Amino acid sequence: MVKHIILWKLRSELSIAEKQAAAKAIKQGLEGLKGQVPGLIDIHVQIDGRLDSSNVDIMLDSTLDSAESLKGYAVHPAHVAVANGIVRPNTELRTCLDYEC
Repeated sequence: MVKHIILWKLRSELSIAEKQAAAKAIKQGLEGLKGQVPGLIDIHVQIDGRLDSSNVDIMLDSTLDSAESLKGYAVHPAHVAVANGIVRPNTELRTCLDYEC
């Protein structure tokens, strides 16, 4: 199995209300990929409960069945649509950690 963890910082020019709306849309879009992408076992987007000590706004925690499935996830049309349509327009920083477990 492979863990795919992403941390994002929302665009600084967004208002608080815009950040909240963007975070909800990102969560809905990415969690909606479960059942659509082959090999995607679990996917969760954390947007609530963020402490002041945090320096990012959103965390994606996903599990795939293999490194090959992770490669397929990256180019899957449903994922690309969410990434290009919701995530990238609203974020300014992305950090990724992928590892086998």
